[in-house]
Amino acid sequence: AYHGHVTSLIDISPYKFNQLGKDSKKEFVHVAPSPDIYRGKYREDHPDPASAYAEEVKKIIEETQKNGRKIAAFIAESMQSCGGQVIPPVGYFQKVAEYVHAAGGVFIADEVQVGFGRVGKHFWAFQLQGEDFVPDIVTMGKPIGNGHPMSCVVTTREIAEKFGASGLEYFNTFGGNPVSCAIGLAVLDVIEKEDLQGNAMRVGSYLLELLVEQKKKHPLVGDIRGVGLFVGVDLVKDQQKRTPATAEALHLIYKLKEQKILLSADGPYRNILKFKPPMCFTMEDAKHVVEKIDVLLTEMEEATGMKTGNDVSANMQCKIKFMMSRVLEEAQAHARQAAGRRGSGVREGQDSTQSGDPELMITAADDYTRRLIN
Repeated sequence: AYHGHVTSLIDISPYKFNQLGKDSKKEFVHVAPSPDIYRGKYREDHPDPASAYAEEVKKIIEETQKNGRKIAAFIAESMQSCGGQVIPPVGYFQKVAEYVHAAGGVFIADEVQVGFGRVGKHFWAFQLQGEDFVPDIVTMGKPIGNGHPMSCVVTTREIAEKFGASGLEYFNTFGGNPVSCAIGLAVLDVIEKEDLQGNAMRVGSYLLELLVEQKKKHPLVGDIRGVGLFVGVDLVKDQQKRTPATAEALHLIYKLKEQKILLSADGPYRNILKFKPPMCFTMEDAKHVVEKIDVLLTEMEEATGMKTGNDVSANMQCKIKFMMSRVLEEAQAHARQAAGRRGSGVREGQDSTQSGDPELMITAADDYTRRLIN
């Protein structure tokens, strides 16, 4: 889960706080399993994965109550983005909301990355769960401003009035800024007048069709999932074991960047190709991107012998060594950039692995990448 990068939101974002070490999770935060039916605890062969994942939330609530605590809220992205383009099974949110409400909590749907028509079929991604599900609170952000910094919270009148009656006044100097409001209204007008929601549905369906064809061709492609212009490609080293192909994903996005195509790899293992293009993305754009990916996947599979078995020629071995060196160089460069951003000072008593020291980070990147390649 990822909900933002101010301190209070890092506290409830495993995507962020897991990077800080095993003791970084606050004691008032409880993490439910990601409802991922491809790589998660309950998969596509389970008779009712929605109920199974919701039961995990129920268990957390019961355990928390045994310890004398109360439940404030359950928060989830309507579709997990940084978590690996995960689409919750239909019915999951309804059951979770039932358990959370019974415990006195509220259900918060985070639409910051997936709202405003991106899923095509609906304006909000939580609507994919069905008409019988409505969150108590919906958070939304960047799409409403199309680059201009804006955020918004929508809730029920009952919750808003109870907040007001609590005596805790909320004030923001920039709240209701007329320039920002004009920008937000203009964005909504463009989404409607240019039918960007319809475009997301049409182009997204075409993109999925193209990617499904790639899955048939390439053993590196384990799963294709998505709705509208929100699509994930799960790269694997072994389709049966579903072993994450992290180094390959890293290599692919760097090679695409050289061709002026910006794609990112996300998910817990950084092996999910994340498609979340601008809403004006066209079918020609989709075709162009997938053609480039097709070429790169073919090159990688030939270089690693995935298509020819284990009998790799001397020429192939040279290609493999070259690819390994490139991935290693890319990992080192990434580590240097991260080190530059974080600084190189080590505070007294600080764990050196979290220090941001460039050499330590580069060494860690080297070791990590070699393990992935092996």
